[in-house]
Amino acid sequence: MAERKAVVAGKAPIPVEVEAGKAYFWCTCGLSKNQPFCDGAHLREGTDFLPQKWEAPESRTVYFCACKQTSGAPLCDGTHNRL
Repeated sequence: MAERKAVVAGKAPIPVEVEAGKAYFWCTCGLSKNQPFCDGAHLREGTDFLPQKWEAPESRTVYFCACKQTSGAPLCDGTHNRL
């Protein structure tokens, strides 16, 4: 598979109302049309990226990273402000 850098899907976090105990699969490649979640684009494009599973510890609004450069994956850490 071809290795490449993650595509910046957006330069602002994506707010999502999550449910406690539910698993979410964050897109790590940036190619998904269903941001911030994986839609299998990494497979169609032949990348080495895999979705990152994240389980909500509580029901609330969280901000998923869209720039794919966060060090707090899958949640936004403000890195998009430096792009």
